[in-house]
Amino acid sequence: MSYTAAARIDAWLAHCPDPATDPFPGMQEAGLFAPEPSYAAIAAVKAALVERTGLLGIGGAWGGRQLVYRHFIRGFGTEAQQEAYKNKGVSVAISEPNVGAHPKLLTTHATAEGDTIKITGEKAWVSNGPSADAILVFAITSEEAGRKRYGAFLVPRDTPGLTIQDTKGFHALRPSRHCGLSLNDCVVPRAAQLGPDGSAYERMALPFRDTEDAVGTVPLLGAFRFLLPRLGRNGHNTEDEALSLGALVALTAVFAEAAHAVVASLDAGRLNHTSAALVGLRVLATDIAARTKAHMQQFALSQDPATETMLSDIDAVLGIARGPRQARQARLAAPLFTPSDAASG
Repeated sequence: MSYTAAARIDAWLAHCPDPATDPFPGMQEAGLFAPEPSYAAIAAVKAALVERTGLLGIGGAWGGRQLVYRHFIRGFGTEAQQEAYKNKGVSVAISEPNVGAHPKLLTTHATAEGDTIKITGEKAWVSNGPSADAILVFAITSEEAGRKRYGAFLVPRDTPGLTIQDTKGFHALRPSRHCGLSLNDCVVPRAAQLGPDGSAYERMALPFRDTEDAVGTVPLLGAFRFLLPRLGRNGHNTEDEALSLGALVALTAVFAEAAHAVVASLDAGRLNHTSAALVGLRVLATDIAARTKAHMQQFALSQDPATETMLSDIDAVLGIARGPRQARQARLAAPLFTPSDAASG
């Protein structure tokens, strides 16, 4: 973490009344809303925020704003759009109630009417939506041979017909918040369209999943670094305990090297979504979390509220999209299996 990042975090904490409830007050004044120069910089500040506050949700809430700007606005926006949203919060609305983000199942439509676009539909699980200045809405613009084509549109939160419904059933990873959206004939100018028409899902939404995966591993490093001193502070420094804690320190160092390498490949444009390194980081994070819990149980270490919250947050992060990640993990084994004599006939 650079001194500049540390100084900004210090300035923010000095003026944020309750980071665990609402982390955003004071961030703009501290310079934390200014776009970071790279994905590596975003990842480093996310990890630092988690380590300083003990809350993975704060890293996610801040990092979500940064990732959306860098990937979507800076990556696909016009100069006017980049300038207009440089210090503002933009959330992405792709998923819909009961169907998730599968492009074949989405129904929100955008219809061109002269110099305007009319958008109608429902969206769900919009991260940072309750605090966003605008929502980037993915909507169907046409269908060709039964295939839906998508565009993405910047919809300011005060647009008539846009209703935001806070998602109240999700309590993990506080203070991050999600919402649902109702778009009832929301009208925006054509200039509100971001990026390509017809291929926005393939060119913008799908690559963002890998960007989130790559950058999202580094905040876990901040979580492990938050936990390690607490394990030593509560310990008894026996030989077995020292060996166990030393292993956690060593594995965290390996995790740090690998996580930073993955983000560096993202900045260099060389990230491969099928990379074993991305899968391996999740496997290693799961192992470190399990070892941490086993260490605490074996050596009867007390679990203070901050430690309990962090362990719960780590479980929540590792549980997100567990099914698709396990499928990717299983595919890594496919080339290693050879047919048995019986199977090959």
